[in-house]
Order: sequence, then structure tokens, then C-alpha cells
Amino acid sequence: MFIAALSFAYFCKTLAGTFVKSSITQLERRFDLSSSRVGLIDGSFELGNLLFLAVVSHFGAKMHRPRLIAAGSVLMAAGTFSFSPLSPTTASNNKAYARKVVLMSSFDCEHPTIHCVCAACEKESSSNMWIYVFLGNALRGIGETPVTPLGISYIDDFAKAENSPFYIACIQTIALLGPVFGYLLGSYCANLYVDVGYVDMESVTISPNDARWVGAWWLGMLVSAGLLFLASIPFWFFPRSPDVKEAKPHLLCNPTYFLLICGSTLKFNSLVGMFTFNAKYIEQQFGQSASRANFLIGVLTLPAVAVGIFLGGVVMKRYKLSVVSGAQFSFAVSLGAYLLVFLKFFTKCDNIPVAGLTTSYNGSVLLARRWGYSGDVGCNSNCSCSADVWDPVCSDSGITYISPCLAGCLSYSGYGKKTVFHNCTCVSASFPAGSSTSVKLGQCPQAKSCSRSFTSYMAVSVLSAFISSLGITPAYMVTIRCISPHLKSLALGMQTMIVRVLGGIPAPIYFGAFIDLTCLKWSVKKCGGRGACRLYDSDMYRYDIRNSIFIRNICAINFILFAGLFSWVWSLVSVASPFFSPSL
Repeated sequence: MFIAALSFAYFCKTLAGTFVKSSITQLERRFDLSSSRVGLIDGSFELGNLLFLAVVSHFGAKMHRPRLIAAGSVLMAAGTFSFSPLSPTTASNNKAYARKVVLMSSFDCEHPTIHCVCAACEKESSSNMWIYVFLGNALRGIGETPVTPLGISYIDDFAKAENSPFYIACIQTIALLGPVFGYLLGSYCANLYVDVGYVDMESVTISPNDARWVGAWWLGMLVSAGLLFLASIPFWFFPRSPDVKEAKPHLLCNPTYFLLICGSTLKFNSLVGMFTFNAKYIEQQFGQSASRANFLIGVLTLPAVAVGIFLGGVVMKRYKLSVVSGAQFSFAVSLGAYLLVFLKFFTKCDNIPVAGLTTSYNGSVLLARRWGYSGDVGCNSNCSCSADVWDPVCSDSGITYISPCLAGCLSYSGYGKKTVFHNCTCVSASFPAGSSTSVKLGQCPQAKSCSRSFTSYMAVSVLSAFISSLGITPAYMVTIRCISPHLKSLALGMQTMIVRVLGGIPAPIYFGAFIDLTCLKWSVKKCGGRGACRLYDSDMYRYDIRNSIFIRNICAINFILFAGLFSWVWSLVSVASPFFSPSL
């Protein structure tokens, strides 16, 4: 029963955590934040977790472990619930956001006064609302503190030694179903407009593929909070475990344990950075909507990871791998997965042609980040257009213009998403005589060849995720078995603390900072100041992410290799150690 309850708790906490990560793009657009600021919000979970992790891991083994897990689940539910607009933190901002989007989508070259309506400087109440999201995520991290170290050690105390890997693999496999459903929930919510119920959807001129679209991220928070509260209930009724013996915590003096922590930290660093921005990467590189990106990650990548974790536990149990064999197996699969991860970053799509940013108005290649942006050209010089606006329109040639005004459009017809702008002077300048000079709302789609690249990217991603996950359970069991049995809770807690301090907290922040450096077009807030990024240089985006992951994975694999070699040498010379057990 405890395994079933812990599995459900793992499922719920990973579902909530994954949904938050799948909503990164929505939060970024909703509160006009940079990627580095969103990375800070994501890292607040790790910060909250660290506040009590060492204390809970050390003293929790002497207390009623199931009830501590129950209390933690309640705190996670409270932190997740605080995200939603049903709480006082975000409820007052929905109508203002809807009004802003509707107005921003309705001006052209001949109607500059409409633009002035939405440009009026009025301090938005949502400007600092991201702080409440930061605090809610930190509270969720505090609640997660007792679940892993106390839950796993509780199982390992009562299960037979040969069965522990299988039980833990089962829990981790079920835990991976949480991200699957988290991404599916994120996909569903991303397709619903954030202010559904507050605004007439017929009047909204943007679609889920638009860089300004914000999904109903708050709805998934309510679902996640309810599940976490349900997960807490069974743990109040489990018995207290027997007292554990005291032991001196000389954990970091164990070379195998220390090397595994170093390798885990670097791997976790890359994993968190990529996992946090994976959906965003797919959106920006391959022109997919947030909903589709979350859906594909949920139904393709994560099931492969779940199967890999389960099979890793089966291999561990079937062949009774020792500490040495487990470390060697973990190294082998990590190396194979790394090679595939590096390979997938060679699949790419070119920058979409955006007049004045990635291409000039006459069609030649241009990168505004390098050469500086100037939207005021001869074809629209009489329109008095604002270069701060992002209201893209697409011409038949596949060139995107930043706004109807900058395209030099003189008239329009239609309503809502079916609006079409006509007599666009900048479009006629780049077309042969007699061609269409009209543009339609929205950014132009990627070229057809991009679909093939995206298919290759997803195929390699799924395969690399499966191979990498094969080594998760063996590496986990090596960590448990290479130390004294009395130090299991403390060892797992210390590992979690170190990995999150050095791996989990900084990764989203500096990955986000690298992403910000590749931005070509920033939104501008009503009263000035930089908002969220609307368009990235896809080549630089890919290079920065690839290089960051490359360096860390190389170092991580070396640490795992050294851990395996040290364990092998140690077993050969048969050195007696109270902290090392050469077999499972």
C-alpha cells in the first residue's frame, strides 16, 4: 500500500512540476518577462526545496516519515493553488490583458489613432505579479522536500535488498506518467485562451501559433493542486517506521558517492535547462505551437523515458548488478545517449523571413541583432509607424511584416482573425507588377522542409531519452548501496540538495539568459521597458543551447566513468570500508 501511495504522490508532484515547465512560454508572455526572469521563477522551486532539505533528510528518519510526506503534499497543493486566478494573487488582471491584445491587433497605416489608444501609459497591476508566482513555486518546492529521501528510504528499510531496485523502478516509472499527463494537460490548456470567459473570442485576432497568444495556464494549476491534496491523504494513516541507528555522516569521504554526485549534478544541470525550455525550443526552432509541442513531448518522449527506467530496474534485478556493474552500465548508456543528444541539434530550420529583422524589405538576408533594426523605409515612411509594435502579417511571398503599418497597408477588410489588409506599398515593392499586395494576420509558417527536420529531431529525442533513462535506476541504486545503510535518508537528501543547488537552481537562469541573447525583437511595455521576446535568431539559439549541453555532458560522463573505475579498483584490492558494499 505504501508503494502505491508513494507512486501516486510521485505521479502528482511530477505532473504539477511538468505542467509548470510546460507553461513557461505562457507565463513569459502573460507577465511580459524575459527568459532569464522566467528561469528564475522556475528555479524558485529548487530554492524552496533547499530551505528544509538538509534538516528533513537528517532528522526526518527519526520522525514519522509518512506523515511528513503527507504534510509536504499539502504544502505542494497550497503552493500550486496560489498560481491560479481563483486566489487573490492574479484574479484582477484578466480583463486588462484581454483588452490589450484585442486593441493591439487593429491598426494600420491609415489609422494611427487606434494605436494611440493602447499606447497610453497606464501602470499595469500585473507588472509585479510574477513575484507571487515565484513565491508559490517556492512553497511547492518546500512541500516536495520530504517525499523523495524519506519515501525511498522507508521502502528500502522494509523491502528485501534484491527487491528494492524493482520497487524503486516501478515508482519512478509511474512518476514518469506524471510528466506525460502534465504535458497533455499543458497542451490542452495552451489551446484555451487565458481570458476565456472574460472576452468575446470572436473579437480576438490572434491564434495559438501567434507569439502573443497566452493559454489558460491557471486551469492546469487548479487540477494539479487538487491531485496533490488527494495524494496527501493516505500517508496520514501509515505506521511510523522503526528508529534507525545513529551513524557518523562521513558521506563525502566516500569517493564513489562523491563522484556520482558530481556526475549527477552536471547531468541534472543540462537536463533541467533543456527540460525547462524544451517546448519553447520546439516552438522557436520548428514553428510549432505551444500546445503541439507539449502534446508531442507528453506522448512521445516521456513514455520512452518511463519504459527505459522500468527496464533499467528489471536489468538490475535480473542480473543482480553489483555497485561496479551498475556504475559501468550507467556510464555506457550515458555515453550513448549523449552522442544522440548532440546529434539532434544538427536538425534545424532556417530563420523565417521577417522584413527588417531577418531579411530586408527587398529580400536580402539581414539580422537586426547584428546590424540594427530600422523599420522606417521608403515604402512606409509616410505612415509614422511604431517600431515597438509586434502585430505580424504574412504576404503571399512568405515574408512576414512586423505590423500592417510597417507593411505600408492602406486599407483592410474582414473581422477578427479573418482580417485582410490591402494595398500594402512595401509588399508591392518586393513583388513583380500585378502581384497581390494584400497581407493576412499572423506570422508566415515555416518552409515545408522544416517539417522533415522536426520529424528527425523528435525521433532522435525519443531514442536518446530512452537510452539515457536505462541508467537512472542503476545509478540510483549504486548511490544507495555504496554507503552505510544507516545513512540512506541523509545520503539521498544530501545528493538532492547538492544536485539542486549546483544543478537545478542556476540552470534555468543561465539557459534563459543565453536564450535572451539571441532575441531579435522584444515587446515593449505600455510605460516603456522590455517585455517578452517575440522573435529569436534560430541559429544562435540552437548554437547556445547545444554548446551549453555539450560541455556539461562531457564532464558528467567523465565523473561517472571515474566512479565506475574507482569501484572496480576498490573491489579488486578488497579494501574494507564501513561505507562501501561491493555487491547488491
